[in-house]
Amino acid sequence: MGKSSPVKQAAVVVGALAFGWMAIEMAFKPLLDKARAAMDKTDPDRDPDDAPADDSSAKSNDAADDSDRKPLSYADAVAKNAAGAS
Repeated sequence: MGKSSPVKQAAVVVGALAFGWMAIEMAFKPLLDKARAAMDKTDPDRDPDDAPADDSSAKSNDAADDSDRKPLSYADAVAKNAAGAS
């Protein structure tokens, strides 16, 4: 057995990594497809923390005063505080 060259060793390592990647892709294909589809549906510009709550009691009480509602942002909180102080 002769010594293998560094290029041959690198080619074997790259081939093994590619084979391993393909094996994982095929083994977990249903799970990966579901995860990729869910990621495609998301909107990166929308922050779930800033979205109003889907509370049916809040929707039915549209005429109620907004003073008891939680502000959606820091700017809303400052504006509400400034309006309450005057």
